[in-house]
Amino acid sequence: MRIAEYVNFDGVGLAELVAKGEVTPAEVEAAAREAVRAVNPRINAVVETWPADDVPEPGSTPLAGVPFLIKDIGVAMAGRRMELGSRLAAGNVARSDSFLMRRFRRTGLVTFGRTATPEMAYSNTTEPVLYGATRNPWDPKRSAGGSSGGAGAAVAAGVVPMAHATDAAGSIRIPAACNGLFGLKPTRGRVSMGPHFDEVFNGLAVHGSVSRTVRDSAVLLDQVRGPEAGDPYFAQEPSRPYAEEVTRDPGTLRIGVLTQAWGGHRTTAPVADAVSRTARLLESLGHRVEEVTVDLGVDWEDFLLANARQWTANLTASVDELAAASGRPVDSSTLEPPILAGYRYGQRVGGAEFVTALAVRNRVARSLARFFAGHDMLLTPTLPELPVPLGTHAEGVETLDGLGWLRRLFDISPFTAVFNVAGTPAMSVPVAADAESGLPIGMQFAAGHGLEDRLFRLAGQLEQASPWSDRTPAVWAGNHADR
Repeated sequence: MRIAEYVNFDGVGLAELVAKGEVTPAEVEAAAREAVRAVNPRINAVVETWPADDVPEPGSTPLAGVPFLIKDIGVAMAGRRMELGSRLAAGNVARSDSFLMRRFRRTGLVTFGRTATPEMAYSNTTEPVLYGATRNPWDPKRSAGGSSGGAGAAVAAGVVPMAHATDAAGSIRIPAACNGLFGLKPTRGRVSMGPHFDEVFNGLAVHGSVSRTVRDSAVLLDQVRGPEAGDPYFAQEPSRPYAEEVTRDPGTLRIGVLTQAWGGHRTTAPVADAVSRTARLLESLGHRVEEVTVDLGVDWEDFLLANARQWTANLTASVDELAAASGRPVDSSTLEPPILAGYRYGQRVGGAEFVTALAVRNRVARSLARFFAGHDMLLTPTLPELPVPLGTHAEGVETLDGLGWLRRLFDISPFTAVFNVAGTPAMSVPVAADAESGLPIGMQFAAGHGLEDRLFRLAGQLEQASPWSDRTPAVWAGNHADR
C-alpha cells in the first residue's frame, strides 16, 4: 500500500479494506511506518517505533488492522518504554498492560510506537528536553499544542488516522485545535484509568483520542468505554453506540456562545471572527444560538489557586515515586524548571488546602450543571489565539513558581480546564481556519455530564456542513507520492 493511497482513508476505512481482503494489516502497517520516515524528521512527533506484536483478525471489529500510536504517558504496554517525557523516567519499561492497553489490543489496533508528550504531560505545548520540540505540521515554527502534541502532529501529518491522547486540562482539545483535528474529551469515568491508577489528578484526567474524522473517534470510544472492577467513577452507558450518533440528526439545539474567556484573557480577532462564523453556521443548520455568560461558582483567582494546589500535590507524589524507582535525584539534572517549581510548590500544599481545592472542584461542577440545565451546549473557541511560536511557554520560566506556571498555561488555554474540573465532556472541532495564514482554528463545544452522544451528533452534522478533510498541512505524508 503506497502512502498516497494510505492517507486517503480514515481508520474505519482502512479496517474495511482489511476486512474485504483488499489489503493486509502488514501492508497497512508498512505504509504507516513509511509515513513516519517521511514526515517525522520535520515534526518530531513519534519518539519510538517497534515491531508490532498484535495479530488482528480482519473484520473482527470496526478498527481491526488499523495502525495506532500511544502517548508516552498514561497507558502502559508490557515490555515497552513509558518515559513520561522526562529524564527522571528515562528508560522506564512497563511490566504489564494497563486496562486501556488491553482494550486497544482487543479492538485489533496495531500499536507500533509512542508519541511525544511534554514532561509529565504538564504543559500545553510539547517541547520536552528529553525528546526536543514537536513541531506543528501546518507551520513547523509553531507549537503542536500539548500535552498530546505528538499525537496531534502525527495524525495531522498523515502518519496514522487516529492516536491515543489524554486530557487533564485540555490536552486532547488543544492539540486538536492546533493541528486541525477532531478531539473529544469524554466524561469522567467513561474510560478506565486502571489498574495502576484509580484516578489521575483527582479525576481531572481522562483518556481519549485525536482523529481526522469524527467517526474514528466515535468508533474508538465505543471500543474502549466502560468501567473496570474497582474504578472510582462510572459514567452511565449510552443508549446506542456513539458510531451511530455521528449520522443522526442532532435536532434543534440551544447553544450558548462564550467568546471571551474567564479571567480576562482576550480572544484575538481572527479567533473571535471564527467564533462568529461558526455561530452563523449553527444558525443556518437550525440551532438556537445566543451570547451567554457562564458562572463558574468561584472567581478566577480561586479557580487557579485550587488547580495549582491539586495539580502540584499530585505531581509531587508522582515525582517522589519515580525518583525512588529510578534512584535518580530530584533536581535540575532530571526535571525541567516548571516541573521542579511545581514539585516544590506541591511539597508545601497542606491537607486542609488540598481539601479546599476539592471543594472548589465541586462548586464548579454544580455551577456548570446549572448552566447545562438551560442550554444543550456551550460554544467557545478552543484556544483564544492561533498556535503560538515554539519557545513561547519557556520565556522567563525560571522565575515562575508552581502557581505562576499554571497561570501561564491557563492564560494560553483559558477555555478548556473548567470542563476537566467539572468532569463533563467537551470537543474541539476544526470548522474554521485563519484566512491570512491558513492555520486551523478549533471550536470547542461542551455539554452536560454523560452527553457525548449529543456532541457526536452535532460533530457529525458540522463535518458534513463544513468539511475539513480536504485541508492538509504543509508537512503531509501524502505529499510523498513517490514512496
